[in-house]
Amino acid sequence: MISRAEAEAILFEMTDSPSLRRHMRTVELVMKAMARHFNEDEDQFGITGLLHDADYEKWPDQHPNLIVKKLKDMGEDEIAHAIAGHYTIWNVPRNSLLDKCIVAADELTGFIYAAALIRPQRMEGMKVKSVMKKFKTAKFAAKVDREEVRRGAALLGWELNDLIQFIINVLQEHQDELFD
Repeated sequence: MISRAEAEAILFEMTDSPSLRRHMRTVELVMKAMARHFNEDEDQFGITGLLHDADYEKWPDQHPNLIVKKLKDMGEDEIAHAIAGHYTIWNVPRNSLLDKCIVAADELTGFIYAAALIRPQRMEGMKVKSVMKKFKTAKFAAKVDREEVRRGAALLGWELNDLIQFIINVLQEHQDELFD
């Protein structure tokens, strides 16, 4: 399997934006926590999170096809498939837990991170209730597809509030790294 160092090299080769790299790092952390929760492969889940948007910045019209091809060429078919379907409107079947977790992690992790950025204390003391209040405000993080967030939770069979709490816990655990 691709190593974390190899994945990070791909990330830095394909993505220049510090904020997009940070987004992928936050999704990596959430995916690793999901892997622990479900007793799955943390490295595989983490690398999926780390690389899911690697081609987005430079080739948005081809996203995620370039990173998917690169991973397939490396023999990483499961990771490539999960990334190919990390947005449900692309109609890629979500066959595995890896496929479902990346959908559940991606948009909502970005949303919660955005909610933390406008708080002086960032993640400290963040509550599900405050995230849900922002979630119901269409103008806040307007590009986040709220239905996609709901579909992600449903794919895991989780209530949305439970998924939000799970992600809050992960981001709180890593807030020193993520909010420098």
